[in-house]
Amino acid sequence: MTLYAAVGGSATFRTLVERFYAAVESDPLLRPLYPEQDLSSATERLTLFLIQYWGGPNTYSALRGHPRLRLRHQPFAIGQAARDAWLKHMTAAVDSLDLSPEVRKELLDYFDTTSTAMINQR
Repeated sequence: MTLYAAVGGSATFRTLVERFYAAVESDPLLRPLYPEQDLSSATERLTLFLIQYWGGPNTYSALRGHPRLRLRHQPFAIGQAARDAWLKHMTAAVDSLDLSPEVRKELLDYFDTTSTAMINQR
């Protein structure tokens, strides 16, 4: 079984990402990294990416091509503090869901590793 199926599918990832961006909206360090006035496009992109990554439909790639995470994040100055703030909000969003400890750990391990890989500033 995929993690996508284990968490109950798309609805869980939509909730996760909506809760994450609700925190980003008011974060003075992270909000400037999102040039769009409305975070709905960023919310949709991250939702579709996570759904695909964890075993759901390949809608993200059909719409946007290969994820190329580092390349897509290169235009934004991401330092350790921004990474830490991002991970703090994502951890809170994960913790707001009713997930098994194993699923929680798998998600947070991924977010920890991936957010670290996005750092491009000292």
